[in-house]
Amino acid sequence: MIQDRHAHRTELMLKPTPGVKPSNAKGECELTLRELFDTEEAPLLRYAFALTGHRSVAEEIVQEVFLLLHTHWDDVDAPKAWLMRCVRNKAFNFIRDKQREVSGIAGGTSSTYTEDESPEEMILRMEATGIVRQMLLELDEPDRQLVKLKYFEDLKYSEICDQTGLSIGNVGYRLHHILKELAVKLRPLGIDGKS
Repeated sequence: MIQDRHAHRTELMLKPTPGVKPSNAKGECELTLRELFDTEEAPLLRYAFALTGHRSVAEEIVQEVFLLLHTHWDDVDAPKAWLMRCVRNKAFNFIRDKQREVSGIAGGTSSTYTEDESPEEMILRMEATGIVRQMLLELDEPDRQLVKLKYFEDLKYSEICDQTGLSIGNVGYRLHHILKELAVKLRPLGIDGKS
């Protein structure tokens, strides 16, 4: 089974890479698959990682999506948008499957899913979570560390002071401004405290 899959992938990669069909988007009309891979791999990896939280899963998703693009090359008019949509869908499939797995093990429903939540609401919530994860990755290391200690490790200000050497007032001030800056960035995307 594994050998068949590897043989199929090898066969796909041996095909010559055609140019992209012309589209209305400027800059996409003369790209080859290789050029597209070179320019889009890193942004797609960041996006997949932001959605899933797992680097190895993100790499697998992006590889799978590029292989799919190679097989459907002649049918795709806007490859950049197609790639982004496929990465998003595969990331959501991974998250959904993982939630089912956790629910099955726990014998109940996952804490991140409520039965009265519609599929659209769940997707919007997952997208918002991915965007927030990406924004946290873009913070400076000291700011990211403060957010991690306070909101992921649930430490008190005094405990954060012990670990960072900052005063309690400085910790509170910096966290306030970090959250305020994140809120400003999230507001135009339609994400607020209710999302």
